[in-house]
Amino acid sequence: MQGKTVVITGATSGIGQVAALALAKMGARVVFVARDASRAEATLTRLRAANPQEAHSFHLADLSEIAGMKQSAAAIAADAPKIDVLINNAGAMFGARRETADGLERTFATNHLAYFVLTNLLLAPLRAAGAARVVSTSSMAHQGMTLDFDDLQGRKRYFAYAAYGKSKLCNILFTRELARRLEGTTVTANCLHPGFVATRFADSSDGWLRSLFQLGKRLMAISPENGARTILYLATAPAVAGKSGGYYVKSKPAALSAAAKNDADAKRLWAISAALTGVG
Repeated sequence: MQGKTVVITGATSGIGQVAALALAKMGARVVFVARDASRAEATLTRLRAANPQEAHSFHLADLSEIAGMKQSAAAIAADAPKIDVLINNAGAMFGARRETADGLERTFATNHLAYFVLTNLLLAPLRAAGAARVVSTSSMAHQGMTLDFDDLQGRKRYFAYAAYGKSKLCNILFTRELARRLEGTTVTANCLHPGFVATRFADSSDGWLRSLFQLGKRLMAISPENGARTILYLATAPAVAGKSGGYYVKSKPAALSAAAKNDADAKRLWAISAALTGVG
């Protein structure tokens, strides 16, 4: 990773921060997107300590809002004209249904559209780097989920875990369609399930959902260091060079649900996302 540039979202805590620091120690320059300035400054300090030779940087944005995503992408492209690895990692689960300033359900906007907008607007610097990689954090929570294209925003019915699982299904369908569109180029796209990790995830959820996840994290969760391993594998391993469109668990290709292999749905989701955001 010496001399390479990595762009990552969700790098101020959890598996994203572990991955960012590990990549910096390997020699990479890390550019990350954050919502909170104080947490971003703290992460930047750690990156500089891990690799003081590179000009690490961050850009502030609310990745649930389309304008913020676009502004962040434009700033990153100016900051990093060549991107070797883009890691879409930021995600959240919300206990109650709320809409963004764009009138979109927050889970769908944060967990799917942020990946969609950033990746599409950073394709030029990814192509400029040569053999670049797009790595997106999905989840095994996609299992058992299907997309209702008449209610992607959950206006008819909303359940927090289902909204999250469907957004993770969107991550896989996005990866598959992106890989198809990138065929014949030097840019690959893969996604992963990191495991059930002890991080700040779901801490902003409400009531019983937050309590349930806090209990689960105490009893069953793996460490952020273990959770970041598959991200690092897909970002750096020679074994996946040139491989695209895959879904990985514990650094190995893993089985998908029937819904996650539906390429017609992947194309339809792409078209809807492009219409909502004006990119892609």
